[in-house]
Amino acid sequence: MKYEVIIYWSEEDQAFIAEVPELPGCAADGETYQESLENIEIIMQEWIETANALCRPISQPKGRSMFA
Repeated sequence: MKYEVIIYWSEEDQAFIAEVPELPGCAADGETYQESLENIEIIMQEWIETANALCRPISQPKGRSMFA
């Protein structure tokens, strides 16, 4: 996967949150930075599989975001 992943600490959730800005709603969490990264890799694959099954468009990876 070549999508940009943004990982940050959430005080509210007491967890690291990983988000993929180019895949709306694609997010995961984890107790550690590494766990959140591992989880988002699984969620990205599932997000893409679901979008394909529903015939929804999937944006191509653009690399580094201007808003990150």
